[in-house]
Amino acid sequence: MEFYEPSSVQLNGITRIDPDEYNPQTFGPAVDRYGFVGEHKQASASKQAVAVDVFRHRELKWVEMLQNWDKWITKKFPKVKERCRKGIPSSVRGRAWQKLSGSVNLMKKNGGLFESLLQSHSEWEKDISKDLSRTFPFHQMFCEPDGPGQKDLFNILKAYAIYDPRTGYCQAMAPVAAVLLMHMTAEEAFWCLVMICDKYIPGYYGPKLEAVQLDGAIFGGLLEKTLPHVAKHMRVHHVDPLMYMTEWFMCLLARNLPFATVLRVWDMFFCEGIKVLFRTTLTMMKLALTPRELAHCQGLFETNERLKHLPMSLMQEDSLIPMSLALKLSIKDLRREHEAQLSKRPKGKATGSR
Repeated sequence: MEFYEPSSVQLNGITRIDPDEYNPQTFGPAVDRYGFVGEHKQASASKQAVAVDVFRHRELKWVEMLQNWDKWITKKFPKVKERCRKGIPSSVRGRAWQKLSGSVNLMKKNGGLFESLLQSHSEWEKDISKDLSRTFPFHQMFCEPDGPGQKDLFNILKAYAIYDPRTGYCQAMAPVAAVLLMHMTAEEAFWCLVMICDKYIPGYYGPKLEAVQLDGAIFGGLLEKTLPHVAKHMRVHHVDPLMYMTEWFMCLLARNLPFATVLRVWDMFFCEGIKVLFRTTLTMMKLALTPRELAHCQGLFETNERLKHLPMSLMQEDSLIPMSLALKLSIKDLRREHEAQLSKRPKGKATGSR
């Protein structure tokens, strides 16, 4: 039985390095453990360390879970959730995301469809091509024009635009698809993107972004309840949630946090859903906008700049993740706020679902 994948594997012609076994003496100092080139803002400075024997033990547990997935997800979901919150081992992360989202089953039911979609032409091809070099330009997979990473990313986004013509293409899809592509093949990433759009954040990438607008209102309501002093500051200076949380939610925080933190958030997101985004972003607000910091944010511009340039030292996984898990936010709280905000909206607006 194969217990874990090798630390360096070839996938679509690109070498993926297991970040938990990254050694700069072997792979070179220019690329960090997640594939970012140079001193990038998304580099991890987390002090969190897991002993090798503990990590391998976790890895073996995940291998066993993935081999008996139906039993675990139906009868032992609390244990699955607990293990997702601790962080999924990098060697099995791609497979785990596919299992958690259900995309692996969707791909099996639609064998050959991805390749078939690529044979068609999309009116979005030019727009997609323009965005490829802007998506993680400092990551080794996507920094080379017309390289295998950019080509795979183009194919995923083009295929989705054809698969769901009502949605088409939205620029915010690109970093989401790119993170998926770092962990799985292009076809697997495509079907995982389909599940994200259909199951986790339906309506987010539609032309009018109505689902995002609704979640912005929900976020504002939750901010009032969890961080009233921050909410008051936002009201006084007319800082609407959509000004800062739109990119956070639409890109699933892919470009806003240290990458180690991003992966931990995604591990929980695939297991627990949209609640994780609300819980994490509220905690980000708490860390970034302390009473002392609010005193320096004397207007709309200063406040937005603070949230646009988050203090990365406070966003590391060993500080942000435990605080977010300590935040009391249940799915009932989210549904209650959803209904409250829904009742305030004009008839005919997108309702969304929680």
